[in-house]
Amino acid sequence: MPPDPGRERVLRMILTATRSLNDWLRQVPTWPVYVLGALLPVWYFWLGMTGGLGVEPIKELEHRLGEAGLIALMVTLAVTPLRRLTGVNLLKFRRALGLIAFYYILCHLLVWLVLDVQILSQIWKDILKRPYITIGMAGFLLLIPLALTSNTYSIRRLGPAGWRRLHQLSYAAAILGAVHYVMLSKTWMAEPLLYLAGVLAILSLRLKRPV
Repeated sequence: MPPDPGRERVLRMILTATRSLNDWLRQVPTWPVYVLGALLPVWYFWLGMTGGLGVEPIKELEHRLGEAGLIALMVTLAVTPLRRLTGVNLLKFRRALGLIAFYYILCHLLVWLVLDVQILSQIWKDILKRPYITIGMAGFLLLIPLALTSNTYSIRRLGPAGWRRLHQLSYAAAILGAVHYVMLSKTWMAEPLLYLAGVLAILSLRLKRPV
């Protein structure tokens, strides 16, 4: 079958655009990602203080931060499949995205601990007796070693292969986070299920050829 000139022209245009985008991304520093990421919880907190989060601002703040953490974790995990499928290379931003995801989930947990429950004995009872809280806490605990080793020193100490194996804990953390969201809704709502499906789809793409 003879080659299609129109199709080849489109493919060349896409390849050129991808290369141009990657050239531009190489020039973009990572610090704006950290700054912009750090500002989101501040903005949400300000909305809560000024009446912008509705009649239950603490619950809404807690929800938005948890959802932002899950989204950031999904974006982090999608960096490798995105490069493989489209050629767009965001690897230089992956560490920043992962740390931002941990930061959002930590803020989500702190809002629950400090502003919502507040009573230490009740916190422990909720963790033990409410499965969705148990699962969410397990996911958060899995992220702690990942956040602590997201630095050049740890990569050198663990070795690239050991570091990659350790950071595969993020797969389980993402699944637990999505399941936590589904169970939190207490009904089969579409949005939490879509997040769970998105996590599973991203992980299926990664596990075909883990990097």
